[in-house]
Amino acid sequence: MELPGENSIVSGGCHMAEENEKVIVEIFGEKHVIRGQESPEHILKVAREVDKKMRLIAQRTPRLAIHQIAILAALNLADELEKIKEEQETLMQLIEAQEE
Repeated sequence: MELPGENSIVSGGCHMAEENEKVIVEIFGEKHVIRGQESPEHILKVAREVDKKMRLIAQRTPRLAIHQIAILAALNLADELEKIKEEQETLMQLIEAQEE
């Protein structure tokens, strides 16, 4: 499964390997072949995080369809990422203010 996207593990990412790595991952009971330039360890780590989020959501709301679980997991992960970006921006502003 190859997905296009800027800065994603399957389209380039920040840490580039010599060749695209192929890794078989299991997410929510389904196996997927992921091809990317990140290390296999990184790809597996990311897949485990997605699987963990999906399983947690499924436990809390067992009547949801798999696509709803996947969407909620994606929203949760995107929310976490956005909060980290905001925190990083705040820290960068503090550092810049101290340098002045």
